[in-house]
Amino acid sequence: MDLAGRVVAVTGAARGIGRALAEAARARGATVVALDRDGAGAEAVAAGLGGRAFALDVGDAVAVSAILARIEAEIGPVALYCSNAGLLERDPDPDLATSADPESWARAFAVNVMGHVHAARVLVPLWRARGGGAFLGTVSAAGLLSQIGSATYGSTKHAALAFLEHIAIAHAEDGIRVAALCPQGVDTAMLGEASAASRDGVLTPEVVAEAALDGLASGRFLILPHPQVADYARRRAEDPERWLAGMARLRRSMRAGA
Repeated sequence: MDLAGRVVAVTGAARGIGRALAEAARARGATVVALDRDGAGAEAVAAGLGGRAFALDVGDAVAVSAILARIEAEIGPVALYCSNAGLLERDPDPDLATSADPESWARAFAVNVMGHVHAARVLVPLWRARGGGAFLGTVSAAGLLSQIGSATYGSTKHAALAFLEHIAIAHAEDGIRVAALCPQGVDTAMLGEASAASRDGVLTPEVVAEAALDGLASGRFLILPHPQVADYARRRAEDPERWLAGMARLRRSMRAGA
C-alpha cells in the first residue's frame, strides 16, 4: 500500500521492531505516530521522524480508545496501525512448563492478545465506514509453532494469530487488509541467549520492518522474514507427533547447554 501522506501508528515504537517500523514507514512518506509505554522513548523516535508520540499501555482499552480518538482528531485518519507491542516472560522454573503464575498469564494476554483486540475494536468500524484500512500485527513465529521456555508467550501468540485471522476472514470485503508478522530471531532485547529462535539466524529489526511493509504492500497475510518458518509450519501440520518429538529433543539440548 502507498503510505505517502498517510498516518501510520506504531505501538512498541520506542525500540526494536517498532522503532524500525516507524522509520520504514516514514521513509515511505508516512506521517508517523509513535506509541509506547515508554513515553520519553516514543517522543525521541517521533522527534527524529518529524512525527507525533503518545505514551500508551496497549493493554488498557480506555487508553487505546482515547489515544486513537486524539490521533484521528489532531493528526488525521489512521491508514495503517502497526500493533507491535509485545511481552515475553519466561517460565520461572525452566524445568516446569506450568510454573508461570496467574499474574504472568494476565500480563501476557493483556499485551499480546488484548493489545490487538482493543485497537481493532476502535479501528475496524472506522475503516468499514471509510472503505478501508490496514492492520499489521506483530505475532512471532511462536504463533505458528511454539516458544520453548515460555508457556505464556507461545500461547498468547497463537491466540493473537487466531484473532488476526478472524478479522481477515470477516472484513476482507470491507477493504480492510490484515497481516501477521511472524519473525523468528530478531536482534532486540527480547531475544535471549538460549533462544531456539536464534539458531536459524538473527535478523535486524530494520530487515524485519522492510519485510513487513513489503508483505503488506503485496497483500500477504502471513509475513515470514525467516522463510524457513513456512517449512516448519508445514511439518507441524503434516506430522504433529514427529514435530512434537523434535521440539522435545530441541528443548532437551537447550537445557543441557544452559
